[in-house]
Amino acid sequence: MDYLSSIILIAVSTALINNMVFHFFVGNCPFIGVSRRLDMAFGMGAAVTFVTALAAALSWMCTYFILAPGAPLTSWVWHTINPQSTAVVDLSILNYIVYIFLIAAAVQLVEMYLRKFVPGLYKAFGVYLPLITTNCVILFVCLEVMKHVSGATGPLFWDLGKTLTYAVFAGVGFLLAIVIMAGIREELDLADVPKPLRGPGITMIIAGLLALAFMGFAGVDKSLAALFQH
Repeated sequence: MDYLSSIILIAVSTALINNMVFHFFVGNCPFIGVSRRLDMAFGMGAAVTFVTALAAALSWMCTYFILAPGAPLTSWVWHTINPQSTAVVDLSILNYIVYIFLIAAAVQLVEMYLRKFVPGLYKAFGVYLPLITTNCVILFVCLEVMKHVSGATGPLFWDLGKTLTYAVFAGVGFLLAIVIMAGIREELDLADVPKPLRGPGITMIIAGLLALAFMGFAGVDKSLAALFQH
């Protein structure tokens, strides 16, 4: 399978089959909290996509060059200090801490940009914009990147291109999920929902039904892989 085929498979499986919200059940806080209006949902999805791509790219570079066992930059520094040493430098214990700092920095950049150029959207997000820092979609993507960089070899190793594809389409999958939910919830304002189910109740039921609907994409990646092999 060539490189382009693997990129397409990563994109399709990440956005649809292994959707962050409906398959892995991460990112549910903003998925529920910011899906009341379509414009806010789209803005949040776009912001999460940008932050995810930026954080994943930074995480790949830090993992590959600094944190992974035998990383070139840390190995060069260590052997410069200790020329006689044959030890393999491994800073992977710092992965979580470094990724959290990278995500926080990326969110800060988005927050400053929105406050300067899109103040209406910045005010609409309210407390949910800083909470992108704790959005588990972004940390999940960074940890998935770590799994395919630190110690991975052969087809399991992801270069920067595959990493960015995974990150962008993880964000696109989140964007798709939150926009669909927002569209349905706007229509629910005009519906006669039973009183016990109003609010979170009907929202969780709809989320479950959407997760079942997305299960219909299962197997598409295998069909694509078989198609690319012929």
